[in-house]
Amino acid sequence: MDQGDIRFLFDFDRWATRRVLSVIDGLPEAVWGATGVIGDRGLGAILVHHLGASQRWRHGLSGSDLHPVLEREPLPSPAGLAEAWAHEWDDLDAWLDTITDDWLVELGDGVPFWQMLAHVVNHGTQHRSEAATLLTAAGRSPGNLDMIDFAEEMARAER
Repeated sequence: MDQGDIRFLFDFDRWATRRVLSVIDGLPEAVWGATGVIGDRGLGAILVHHLGASQRWRHGLSGSDLHPVLEREPLPSPAGLAEAWAHEWDDLDAWLDTITDDWLVELGDGVPFWQMLAHVVNHGTQHRSEAATLLTAAGRSPGNLDMIDFAEEMARAER
């Protein structure tokens, strides 16, 4: 696994998350703010957790002392969440530019850092699938979120 592979994974994560975010604006509060739908979370809380976990992993792996816990804050509006993701993606891009292939194979708690980064993307997949199920039930399907759909779209764009 090298930096290019990691960038691909995070580009996929962004593409799929944007698809979910593209259909949340204007959702009824009863759908957005519901709780206890999947575990103790509802749609908004699931998507906030996805962002918060992504931020915590980035901060932790970069050696930052910050450990944001967005889940403890009031639920943002759909637009507020989309704006927070835009800021996170800027910060993520800046950080991904600093990682090296040598760093990716270093170990943290016995696990190569590249595996931790793959986990972050996979964790997002779990929560996007939960959100997609709830959005589809609300008549707002984000469409296909599969990695192969992203890869094929990128391949067409490169032709």
